[in-house]
Amino acid sequence: MTGEVRDYTLTCANNQVCLVPLAKEIAPGLLVYRLPDGMHPHNPRRWRIGHEASGLAVADAMLREDAVKGAELLGTLTDWTKDVDTLRGALNPEELFIKLSYVDCVQPNSEPMRADVSRNGTYTDDDIEEAAAEAKASGFNAADILVAMAHTVPWMGLDTNAFNEAHDRIVRRADAN
Repeated sequence: MTGEVRDYTLTCANNQVCLVPLAKEIAPGLLVYRLPDGMHPHNPRRWRIGHEASGLAVADAMLREDAVKGAELLGTLTDWTKDVDTLRGALNPEELFIKLSYVDCVQPNSEPMRADVSRNGTYTDDDIEEAAAEAKASGFNAADILVAMAHTVPWMGLDTNAFNEAHDRIVRRADAN
């Protein structure tokens, strides 16, 4: 049911079954969920749009809010409750990803990074302390901190409000202005 939040089971690498908590159905047949820890550790885009019936990935997004926008957009294009073969026949992937690019969604696992970036979009108090200490040692002001955060894990994967909150905490701890 659209809007419902639930656990979601999908097939991971080596045919292992992964349980994804808190998957949310955004449009009929389309779920948005965060990639489970250990799954695609080099993919910084931790939010996925998935086809509910097949468990297949449709698109990835850096931010949860962009994945939701992408799923809402996709929901207007076709009936995602249909089987995969029907969908493949009805959709042009090139056109699909052009449309998705407007909401910053990309093909699954298409932009890997070299390190394990599976923590992108989640942070701890220790991460705040470490970032603040680095900013203070570098003499960063609030704008410098903002630029640094926008391009590094875990900060670049935070939704807007969470990013702003983390930035404010780092700026205060670093005594930056």
